[in-house]
Amino acid sequence: MNTNTISIITAFFLFISFATHSQTVEQIKNDKNYIWGLGSGTTLNQADQLALQSLISLISTNVQSQFTWLHEGNGKTDSTKVNILVKTYSGATLHNTERIIISDEPDARVFRYVKTTEVHKVFEQRKIKCLQFTNDADKAKTESRLADALRNYYWALILLRSIPDGNEITLPDGNKMLLLYLKAQIDEIFANLKITVANTKTEENITTHQLNITYNNQTVSNFDYTYWDGKDWSPLISAKDGKGFADFTGTSALGLKDIKIKAEYIFENEMRIDKELETVIQNCELVPFRNSVFLIPLNSNAVNDKQNPQFSVSDNLATSNNLKKIESPQKYLDVIGKVAAAIKSKQYQTVQNLFTTDVYEMYDKLVHYGNAQIIDDFTIDAYQDGEKVICRAIPMKFAFANNNRKFVEDVVFYFDKDLKIEAVSFALNQKATNSIASKTQWNENDRMQLINFLEHFKTAYSLKRLDYLESVFSDDALIIVGSVVKIKPSPDNPYKDNKILKYNRLTKQEYLKNLSRCFKSNEFINVNFEESTIKKAGKGGNIYGIQIKQNYFSSNYGDEGWLFLMVDLNNPQQPVIHVRTWQPLDTKDSIFDIGDFH
Repeated sequence: MNTNTISIITAFFLFISFATHSQTVEQIKNDKNYIWGLGSGTTLNQADQLALQSLISLISTNVQSQFTWLHEGNGKTDSTKVNILVKTYSGATLHNTERIIISDEPDARVFRYVKTTEVHKVFEQRKIKCLQFTNDADKAKTESRLADALRNYYWALILLRSIPDGNEITLPDGNKMLLLYLKAQIDEIFANLKITVANTKTEENITTHQLNITYNNQTVSNFDYTYWDGKDWSPLISAKDGKGFADFTGTSALGLKDIKIKAEYIFENEMRIDKELETVIQNCELVPFRNSVFLIPLNSNAVNDKQNPQFSVSDNLATSNNLKKIESPQKYLDVIGKVAAAIKSKQYQTVQNLFTTDVYEMYDKLVHYGNAQIIDDFTIDAYQDGEKVICRAIPMKFAFANNNRKFVEDVVFYFDKDLKIEAVSFALNQKATNSIASKTQWNENDRMQLINFLEHFKTAYSLKRLDYLESVFSDDALIIVGSVVKIKPSPDNPYKDNKILKYNRLTKQEYLKNLSRCFKSNEFINVNFEESTIKKAGKGGNIYGIQIKQNYFSSNYGDEGWLFLMVDLNNPQQPVIHVRTWQPLDTKDSIFDIGDFH
């Protein structure tokens, strides 16, 4: 068979294929069981986007009546708002509709279609996400993590309002309507949230009201809020372990009888961790909760103009959190008092002789991390750790000039046998500390080393300590970073949420190089650890597998995910990380575990 004959046969079959293809498109257009859209452009991507837009418009018409909460007084639905909400699916689930390329570039024409009976599957994945947010919020509420609970309840509520018949979706047990449940949970948090002024201090024209924050009479683990300063709402403040504050400058503090505080529940700055959610929030009418605003009365008797922060040792010298305290900590308290006074007066260098040389540089970096200030009188707990002593903790606030955010962190001091401060770190929150300290199947020293390691690891990211991270990762460490990748739908299941987890393995050098770029591009980084599961290896001594939920927030990025570390603590002074993995939150049922590595 010669070349001309082959070319003729090939052209014939291409013609037959195109003819059949065109006929299929025409059949679909004339079939009322399908919804379709057609797009043209110079590129396939451009044509595909226009086809999707056309399809979205027709899907909006098809599901319009199901958005009952958008019904107007005349019984009709606001079609413009429906169309906007359905468009929020264009970048995600709608790509799972069927596609036919009618003609290729440069005169591309793309045909998108879906069966009317299958339209509900377009919205199914968003329903699943709503339920996951709700489940996460329920857990956070039971642990008094109010910032996490309010954020997840509210995000579930907003996503729910972008789903046709969203007000008909029930909880998995089928007994409660999800829409009513979400609103009730948010209202319940506000009803049982209590904020009081613990103390008030004035210095250098700034009056600081120290706040105690509880929920159902329990200290909250985290809570985000703003307050009215007389002219505007303050930057967002992240309270920790029930400690918060409100600063007033100059005359704004005069004659003040109460503080107006607004609980944060929308968390717009954190939505960028989920593009789908961010798109919905930007296009959906927000739901206001007016009971999120609190008027906190000021007690004039609480005013205290002390020049230096006051502190004391814990009354219970025997045990705390199943860890033994030392009985004669006064010499350590004296040093802590000098450091606190130096921080208060901003004369940091006056206590340089109290630190080892390398650690003073770290201390200096810490107090300049967000213009550090002590926010409260505090109680010091001193623990013996071999020849060393650990003193916990000074509550401090950190504010950043170029970012609308403030944090509360507790600072821990580590003393060597010569009474020099040999290390400083940000503390884990109280619940995370308690969860490790309660593991009495491990000896006290092992529990203390786990807490110390996680606090130093957390602090290294906040203070951008590339040197520390380089020292703790083994040269051949297994470092895995996970991400969610969308793939094209299969012909057998075009509506399935076709997501796969993609894992990238990095060398230690690659990982540290990426971190270096990250540190340089961010004004601040704040890392918080929440729920955790820790297992000890069956052999090898003090080798642990740590699964922990990590909340990472920086000036230009934020995410939540599951961090796994396999760390060797046989030499507590030189911890070694052999495995570090990160996975998205929706991999909760398949988080890496110590059993996955040998």
